[in-house]
Amino acid sequence: MLIEKEHQRRMKKEITFKELKDSGYLHKTINEELQENLIARIKANEPVFEGLLGYEDTVIPQLKKAILAGHHINLLGLRGQAKTRIARSMVDLLDEYIPIVKGSEINDSPFLPISKFAKDLLAEHGDETPISWVHRSDRFYEKLATPDVNVSDLIGDIDPIKAATLKLPYSDERVLHYGMIPRANRSIFVINELPDLQARIQVSLFNILQEGDVQIRGFQLRMPLDIQFVFTANPEDYTNRGSIVTPLKDRIGSQIFTHYPKSIALAREITEQEASISSEDKAAIKVPNLAKNLLEQVAFVARNSEYVDAKSGVSARLTISAMENLMAAAKLRLIETGEKQTTIRLVDFMSIIPSITGKIELVYEGEQEGADEVARFLIDDAVMEQFEDLFPRVPKLEKEGVKTTYTDVIAWFEDNFIELNYTATDDEFYASINAVTPLDTIIKEYASEYSKEDQIFCKELILWALTINHKLDKSENNTAFTIDSLGFGRHF
Repeated sequence: MLIEKEHQRRMKKEITFKELKDSGYLHKTINEELQENLIARIKANEPVFEGLLGYEDTVIPQLKKAILAGHHINLLGLRGQAKTRIARSMVDLLDEYIPIVKGSEINDSPFLPISKFAKDLLAEHGDETPISWVHRSDRFYEKLATPDVNVSDLIGDIDPIKAATLKLPYSDERVLHYGMIPRANRSIFVINELPDLQARIQVSLFNILQEGDVQIRGFQLRMPLDIQFVFTANPEDYTNRGSIVTPLKDRIGSQIFTHYPKSIALAREITEQEASISSEDKAAIKVPNLAKNLLEQVAFVARNSEYVDAKSGVSARLTISAMENLMAAAKLRLIETGEKQTTIRLVDFMSIIPSITGKIELVYEGEQEGADEVARFLIDDAVMEQFEDLFPRVPKLEKEGVKTTYTDVIAWFEDNFIELNYTATDDEFYASINAVTPLDTIIKEYASEYSKEDQIFCKELILWALTINHKLDKSENNTAFTIDSLGFGRHF
């Protein structure tokens, strides 16, 4: 039903060419559409590109200038930097509808027809030529460049069956089968990962971008296609898998560099915007602010890790997927305990390991350690960065008789241990961690302004940091972490 309503919304009544001209409609190129609608939005102080967080002062101004210049665009950046999203957002700058000669495969404008079909139809029917409409949502074409993409896919080929059926020679334009690019006439056409396209295929794009010529198996056809090209590329591909051939690169007017979010706060906004989490789960599962920050810190740490290939990048999708896994872990706890509400814990962060291992490329040293172990290193490093932002550093060596911030906590574990259980209810979990009473003094001094949930998270953070610094022992089984005095060996 929803699909049917959407289809009806996008339908517009067919008219004749005379009615179109009488309405005062003026033909516009796709560049003119983009520019006019961009200018109108800027003058009306309306947002031009929705959802491109962090690009307001960097990428978006360059994108506006490229559109005003009428340039084809190459978006250059590491994976997970919203390159495809940028290209798709340009659709909103197109007119809602454009008229085409009814039945045209390549969106022929009745004012400037370029296919033989449209020219013949206009010659035969004149002002009575039927005109149909294309909605802007149908004017976006996207192709992932892979080594198996060929000229026929993009440009077209001669159709021998059509030639035989119509009894036409191969030299007749009507026997051509149009590829994706001609069919994207008067549309936005995106080629993702351009360097992966074979050099000979890139060469076939030269004349389309510059002269509007289409060559199919030696059949040269003057076809001034009206297309806004947007290419995307990863800098890594210039040296590894392929490259953009110089003549093609020369014909792309603007090359715009994308980037990862530059702050934890901004990264959080992106994750909250993109993560697929139901309103019911949001209401039932509390996520402490420190937990949200730690999640983003994992990605920041990964981008600087000696184990992770920096040239490949660490996609923003890592934290989006990790947040979804984190919430799933808490939801599973609710299902198993029968509770109505729960709060994200530091121990829940073990559930994001699959999100990390699937989103990073490891260098040789990382391969030696193993993806799962590297993911744990990254979480530990993120924990330490957040811990040291909040609390005094853990001294490597303790002088006899000199008390540190953590002396009493370490001493408490000489006669005690705790289990932090993944599946425990919040009351049970809080009781376990609150049993470590020396933590209260540290929280009172350094984290008194935080919420109850964040304070509990801080207590976990302190214990985790002490185990990383080899002041306490941490062991793990299928359901819980056991925190104990170093070397005591009380493991279950």
